[in-house]
Amino acid sequence: MKSLILRGITYLAILLTVGVLLWVVGYILFNGVGYITPDLFAVEHTVYNQSLFPALMGTLMIVGLALIVAVPLGVGSAIYLVEYAKRGSPYVKIVRTMTETLAGIPSIVYGLFGFMFFGVFLGWGLSLLSGSLTVTMMILPLIMRATEEALKSVPDTYREGSFGLGAGRLRTVGRIVLPTAMPGILGGVILAIGRIVGETAAIIFTLGNVARMPNSLFDTGRTLSAHMYALANEGVHTGPAHATAAVLLIVVILINALAAFISKFVKGGS
Repeated sequence: MKSLILRGITYLAILLTVGVLLWVVGYILFNGVGYITPDLFAVEHTVYNQSLFPALMGTLMIVGLALIVAVPLGVGSAIYLVEYAKRGSPYVKIVRTMTETLAGIPSIVYGLFGFMFFGVFLGWGLSLLSGSLTVTMMILPLIMRATEEALKSVPDTYREGSFGLGAGRLRTVGRIVLPTAMPGILGGVILAIGRIVGETAAIIFTLGNVARMPNSLFDTGRTLSAHMYALANEGVHTGPAHATAAVLLIVVILINALAAFISKFVKGGS
């Protein structure tokens, strides 16, 4: 009887989760797809077309630059903590505590820090570089923790078998541990991408909110989330705001699908 009740609760939780997801996705697409027009993808933004193309390119630039810095640092740090550092050492505990603390800091605090340090102290102002490094600090703890958990999930027998065949630690990590943990690592990267594309406050403080495509690392611009916020805040362009939300959702879905494909390819190739 108890097992039936628990099974029913589990199925109910699954149905509620899937239902909420489908409702949110359906609501966004239903209200936004109808407003997607060719004018929204014009190269230059004007008061007449409300083009989201510069914001889309700004989003892709921010995501690309942030991942270029955060993924090697986060994955490398996690590899050291799990594979090389002594397990249970005070140093590892301190690093993990600091990582969890950084993950809980509100994004507005990151935005203020990025503005004061990158924008004012280093003199970069509102720029693509300031924004990308700021969101890099935001997603670094997320990638580190996800990579750590993925590496821990790899059975120690894999490592022992590799060592028994004469492979060194570096070869074992690179050829055995990392490919096995790749789905979990990519899961953390996907979550990091989701946080980047959905971030608004920190982006406005560091990148700015100018409706144009950045021409260099020190040029300003905006992302899709900031573009959607600006349109919705004006109150006269609700249609393009809904369309921007739909495009943002489609971009996230495509990125997730690409990450899943890469995960299967890497796992199959290993």
